[in-house]
Amino acid sequence: MAKPLTDQEKRKQISVRGLAGVENVTDIKSNFNRHLHYTLVKDRNVATKRDYYFALANTVRDHLVGRWIRTQQHYYEKDPKRVYYLSLEFYMGRTLQNTMVNLALENACDEATYQLGLDMEELQDIEEDAGLGNGGLGRLAACFLDSMASLGLAAYGYGIRYEFGIFNQKIVDGWQVEEADDWLRYGNPWEKARPEYMRPVHYYGRVEHTPGGVKWVDTQVILALPYDTPIPGYRNNVVNTMRLWSAKAPCDFNLKDFNVGGYIQAVLDRNLAENISRVLYPNDNFFEGKELRLKQEYFVVAATLQDIIRRFKSSKFGSTEFVRMDLSTLPDKVAIQLNDTHPALAIPELMRILMDLEEIPWEKAWDIVVRTCAYTNHTVLPEALERWPIDLFQNLLPRHLDIVYEINRRHLERVAQQFPGDEDRLRRMSLIEEGDHKKINMAHLCIVGSHAVNGVARIHSEIIKDTVFKDFYEMDPEKFQNKTNGITPRRWLVMCNPGLAEIIAERIGDDYIRDLDQLKNLLEFVDDDSLIRDVAKIKQENKMKFSAYLEEHYKVKINPESMFDVQVKRIHEYKRQLLNCLHIITFYNRIKKQPNEAWTPRTIMIGGKAAPGYHTAKMIIKLITAIGDIVNHDAVVGDRLKVIFLENYKVTLAEKIIPASDLSEQISTAGTEASGTGNMKFMLNGALTIGTMDGANVEMAEEAGEENLFIFGMRVDDVKAVDQTGYDAKSYYDRIPELKQAMDQISGGFFSPGQPDLFKDIVDMLMNHDRFKVFADYEEYIKCQDKVSALYKDPKEWTKMVIRNIGSSGKFSSDRTIAQYAREIWGMEPSLEKIPAPDDPRD
Repeated sequence: MAKPLTDQEKRKQISVRGLAGVENVTDIKSNFNRHLHYTLVKDRNVATKRDYYFALANTVRDHLVGRWIRTQQHYYEKDPKRVYYLSLEFYMGRTLQNTMVNLALENACDEATYQLGLDMEELQDIEEDAGLGNGGLGRLAACFLDSMASLGLAAYGYGIRYEFGIFNQKIVDGWQVEEADDWLRYGNPWEKARPEYMRPVHYYGRVEHTPGGVKWVDTQVILALPYDTPIPGYRNNVVNTMRLWSAKAPCDFNLKDFNVGGYIQAVLDRNLAENISRVLYPNDNFFEGKELRLKQEYFVVAATLQDIIRRFKSSKFGSTEFVRMDLSTLPDKVAIQLNDTHPALAIPELMRILMDLEEIPWEKAWDIVVRTCAYTNHTVLPEALERWPIDLFQNLLPRHLDIVYEINRRHLERVAQQFPGDEDRLRRMSLIEEGDHKKINMAHLCIVGSHAVNGVARIHSEIIKDTVFKDFYEMDPEKFQNKTNGITPRRWLVMCNPGLAEIIAERIGDDYIRDLDQLKNLLEFVDDDSLIRDVAKIKQENKMKFSAYLEEHYKVKINPESMFDVQVKRIHEYKRQLLNCLHIITFYNRIKKQPNEAWTPRTIMIGGKAAPGYHTAKMIIKLITAIGDIVNHDAVVGDRLKVIFLENYKVTLAEKIIPASDLSEQISTAGTEASGTGNMKFMLNGALTIGTMDGANVEMAEEAGEENLFIFGMRVDDVKAVDQTGYDAKSYYDRIPELKQAMDQISGGFFSPGQPDLFKDIVDMLMNHDRFKVFADYEEYIKCQDKVSALYKDPKEWTKMVIRNIGSSGKFSSDRTIAQYAREIWGMEPSLEKIPAPDDPRD
């Protein structure tokens, strides 16, 4: 029998990884050795694994630099309209492999490192995740950057270079413990500091009205130092820029005040200024009105707008003499997309620049602002909406408060004209919420100051028009749009699941990677035995690989033949990890009751971080681990049910678990998950979905056919109906014996023998004030899970359903999403054209 192929030999056969030409490999080896020798080891005799990683990263980076310079030169000469994506989060993950995929260098680098006696996968594992985001919103921004570059758009991502990203999660005795994510400890080979573009940012001070106009004076100045990261498109030679700002104290910080002898303290106080870019706020879908957060939001906006205007003024068909001074054409050359309300201060800040610095009158300035800005809403949860207290705002940004007041005055004048005598509407639509503590409603500011407002899935875009922003929709219906989220198929298929990418390419060619709609051509093969075999085989290989990973890193042994049932996402009541827990307990109780039944074995994996201040979410993690402790050590159950909490879920772990999953849990209460994007990643990677009609699940069911997903539970209208009659948890508890048994076990200490009342808060919440109606969907969820188990027993039918899902997932490419933003909001035209490579002759 032939010797089984090594991992490296297997990887070599995957054509989507690029060709390993001899010259290419030789070239990479010599560059690798040069970097190892000169940039790293110098006077050390022995190289470490990390040295090898940096040598490889720098070698790959060399391939980006020429394309990066040429792309930016190309934009300078052609002067296209540019789009600026403003976000406080960019959840990028690792960069090395993604860069190799997009530059078609993967096989060449693999071969080169192999010939040098190294294992490329081991080197890739040394890279830290860039965890500058909390979850969906930050990861969406990262997918969008990939798509904007792949579609040849002149795009820039602007954000903050947090010194500490999302915390690392440790599970200690079943509890979440946070530790700081010191991701820059060993340096970041992908970023380039650009001190020549440093910008001042002002805070505090006061407003002076002078004959020469309005002045904001006596401010505290912080410097914003930009770091650029290259963003390569997929094999089109385009390399765009993500520019992240870092806070620096100016040299004279605290020294200009005649603080006699306070020199040492003044230098120490520089830290306070630089704290602005120290750490990412770890809240997902929750607003925390802290001054430092408001400082961060203004910091990114003020630095970015100066940069945008500098670039607008200096680039006009490559002419250095000509400087564009007339800002009235700004909207023809600049689009600004606000990723949620976090960068909302761009609206008053751009007004301040146009009026106070450029001396443009209000009406004209306002027209420029509205035509330039557009706003994406990401949530309807009231606790997530940003409402800044006026006194905080007044103190930090006095000029901006004046501008917001004037925006509001003119806005309410317009409302009163259109709806005369409707006082309550004026109150509802004001940017200022009255009450004990007056607050600025940032979503209202964004809607009024933008020409387009979009939700992120069809159902979500309808909900915002019908509920939270109904008044605004009635006044300006043409502003409201939908842009259903998407994911990049480069990272989320080609990179993380090359085996699947390859068997797809064997059937339909590899053009689908830049045009994911072509996946529909797979549907012709749904009854093809060889494809069914291949899809099942790749899934099994991915499961084996993940099982080995779990055994190595988590010291748990699992049954790779079992169904991998996975829920990975931030821990939140609305995402209903508790509903999953109730199914686990119910399944456990059934096995215990009928141990000789032929149960479909499952490994149920739940992962995700809880915001450090979110008590209920932390208790949910403890409950999951406590259930696991009982279930996993029960001899009667054996390996028919295992429960695993996946510690420190992040982009890099998602890339491992998603390709290995059989069942994707998307079980939020209808009307609460704006879109979801993990749902799309699972669909593309051959998992089936159990889910509610919420977010993008609705469109996934529409694309694949509802019969190819496991849909259960209340729809949005059912939830509304329950709200009207009043949700009575106890009635479900009394009526459904299995639910009562599970709840009694939780409350009676079955899962916490040492502390019977450990979970009393969770029980009390579920029984008495559950906003997300877990019990109302319990019965249908359990029945739906029974259908999942039954189908899993028929591997061929299961796999055919998988193929129907993969073949229907084309809509969920972020390339489609970005093409729609470009055409329908930004007024730009995407292009699949290649630009000349650095070594090609120029036009």
